[in-house]
Amino acid sequence: MKRHRPIPSPPSLTTVTPTPHHPKPSITSYYTSKKPRKPPLLSHPPQTPNWVPLNLPKSELFLPLTFPTGQTFRWKQTAPFQYTGVIGPHLVSLFQDSTKTAYCLHNTPKCDQDSARSHLFDFLNMGICLGDLWDEFSVSDPRFAELAGCLSGARVLRQDPLECLIQFICSSNNNIKRITQMVDFVSKLGNYVGEVEGVGFYQFPDLDRLAKVSEEELRKAGFGYRAKYIRGTVEVLQSKPGGGVEWLTSLRKLDLESAIEALTSLPGVGPKVAACIALFSLDQHHAVPVDTHVWKIATRYLVPELAGKRLTPKLCSHVADAFVQKYGKYAGWAQTLLFIAELPSQKALLQSSNETAKDVKPPKIKEEEES
Repeated sequence: MKRHRPIPSPPSLTTVTPTPHHPKPSITSYYTSKKPRKPPLLSHPPQTPNWVPLNLPKSELFLPLTFPTGQTFRWKQTAPFQYTGVIGPHLVSLFQDSTKTAYCLHNTPKCDQDSARSHLFDFLNMGICLGDLWDEFSVSDPRFAELAGCLSGARVLRQDPLECLIQFICSSNNNIKRITQMVDFVSKLGNYVGEVEGVGFYQFPDLDRLAKVSEEELRKAGFGYRAKYIRGTVEVLQSKPGGGVEWLTSLRKLDLESAIEALTSLPGVGPKVAACIALFSLDQHHAVPVDTHVWKIATRYLVPELAGKRLTPKLCSHVADAFVQKYGKYAGWAQTLLFIAELPSQKALLQSSNETAKDVKPPKIKEEEES
C-alpha cells in the first residue's frame, strides 16, 4: 500500500465568534441523556463559543458517520450537525454544514489551546487521508467503490485506551441505549468540565477514581455481570508495573496478535471487544471486530462459501483474515464503512443529513486575525 499523505494542519488557525442561532433539530440523535445535576459551583463560567475552521473537508470527516456509529459512546449531538465530547481535559464541539467543518474549544484557556488542538487532531486521526484509503479500497472492491461515493467521511477515531477499554466492556452483549447509560454513569465519576446546550460533560475518571467504585454500586447502576469485569479490569491495571494506563498505551507498539492477547488477559475482554479496542485506540488499523453483523457482510461479499455456517471463534479469525487479504493494513477502516452501510438507522441518518443540510443556518465562521 502506498504511503498516505498526512492531511496538513490548518495554517495559522484563527478564532472566530459565530452569530448565535438555534434552529429546530432535524436529525434524530442516537443518544439521549438526562440533563446532569450541576455542581454547586461551576469551575468554568459560561463563555460565548468561538468557532475555528477545521482543515478537513466533508469527504475526510462526516460527523454523522463518525460519532453515532458505535466507536465511542461519550460524544453527544448537542445541536443540528454538532457533536460535543471531552478529549482529555478539553471540552470540544464539532460543527459541520454542507461547505465547512469547524471546532470550538469550550472553557479552554488561551495558554492551553495549542495543546487542545493537538489532542483534537490526534483524536481525529488527521494524519491518515481517507481519500487515499477509499481510492485503494475501491480499486480492489467494486462494492466498496459504490458505497464510498455516498458514505465518504466515515473516519476511525484514535481514542484514549482506558476510555475505550471501559466503554467496550460495557458494550458486551448490550444495546446502544443501555451502553450509553453505563458510560454516562462512569463518565460522571470524573471532573465536571462544562455544559453545552443543556448537556453536562465530564473528564473520564482515572484508575484511582474508578477503583473507588464498588461492584455493588455498579450493579445498582444497572451494569449487571459487567460490574465484576470492570472492577476486575481496574484491579489488574492497577497492579501493572509502571502503571495501567502506561501498559495500555504501550500496546500501540505491539503487533496486532500480541495486542489482542494482552487485552484478552483482562476480565471481560473477549476477542471481539479486544479488536474494537485495538482498532479504535491502539493504532491497530487492520483489526477487524467480528460480530453477527460483520459475519453477514463477510458471508455475503467476501467468503460466500461460509454462508449458513454458525459463527465460531475459528471462523471469526477466518473472517478477519479475509478482510485483511482484501483491504490490507487498513482493513479495519474498510470494515467500519461496510458495517455502517448495513445499519438502517445510519442510512436514514445519512439521508436526513443530506436533505436538511441545505436548510440549516450554521454559525457564521469567517477568517479574522488572531489577537
